[in-house]
Amino acid sequence: MSSVPVQRVTLFKIPSLEDQARFIDIYRTIPTQAKKNGKPYIISASVGPTFDDVRNQGYTLAVHAVFASVEDMKYYDDECAAHGEVKKVAKTLHKEGSMTAYFQSAI
Repeated sequence: MSSVPVQRVTLFKIPSLEDQARFIDIYRTIPTQAKKNGKPYIISASVGPTFDDVRNQGYTLAVHAVFASVEDMKYYDDECAAHGEVKKVAKTLHKEGSMTAYFQSAI
């Protein structure tokens, strides 16, 4: 198993500034509420609006999370109760789906 952390970026199209603020508020709970075996397992998490730029292709909000392993990231997707709550809110707010990519840094 590689010791290089897994970087995960998710982009959302949430047009309303009010809805973006709602998502940010719920996502802020992730660092303290996301637990595996009773302990926090996410190395770092951040969320914020994207800059108004044509290159963002309409994505208005970005989330970045760092995990120790792909297994931890899969736990986040499939079993984490805190992430489940975030997903419930996100499904009501974003338009046209979301986009997620993950990778291990080559630097």
